[in-house]
Amino acid sequence: MDRLACRVVAHDWAFDRDVRGDIAAHWREQTKVNPTLFDGRVLLASRVETNFDAAGLTALEADFFETGFSRFLAWRDFGFPDRDVYNCFSMPALRSADGAFLLGEMGPGHSCAGQLYFPCGTPDRADICGETVDLGGSIVRELVEETGIRITSRMFAQTWRIVFEGQRVACMNIIDWPEPAQALLARVERHIAAETKPELAGAHMVRSRGELSDPRIPAFMAAFLARELPA
Repeated sequence: MDRLACRVVAHDWAFDRDVRGDIAAHWREQTKVNPTLFDGRVLLASRVETNFDAAGLTALEADFFETGFSRFLAWRDFGFPDRDVYNCFSMPALRSADGAFLLGEMGPGHSCAGQLYFPCGTPDRADICGETVDLGGSIVRELVEETGIRITSRMFAQTWRIVFEGQRVACMNIIDWPEPAQALLARVERHIAAETKPELAGAHMVRSRGELSDPRIPAFMAAFLARELPA
């Protein structure tokens, strides 16, 4: 897609209203297992469409609404019972000078602990600019928080890659980093080691499609990388 067009809307989420007791019980169980979970505010999408804009460019249009992380987690873990809602998020596909992609290993306090994917997070209030949601800004913010890598929007590729997997909509932008994989990995590992409470447990470089059989790599990530990596 040529651009993302995301806005904040009011939305009465029936799932939250109708199964509030089940959501609360699920949250209690999850926090027993992982006490570091925090019920902050996140953004989910009540509408995701692909369209052409007035200039003839392709645009991903999304309407976001605010909800609690406990609601999002229950919706995800219950198997996405409301199929009119989407987990739409952005990811930096950071590519080294020698063609490898950087993956973060989610830390033990994360709701996806152990999984490998591009450093990112669920959109939240920090990504709201007036009436719009800045998914590009979310990439910049999450990448520096998790890896110490500082980028600007000028480094973004002109087009976005969108991967649809059920209720997940991953908006990925390929960002070419000037260092080779070994130097990039060392930079991120130094950042993780220096953090008192790092968000990532580790970092990995993926160089070929043969590495995508790792069960820690989600299907939507494998689908993207299979198109970008050599055999």
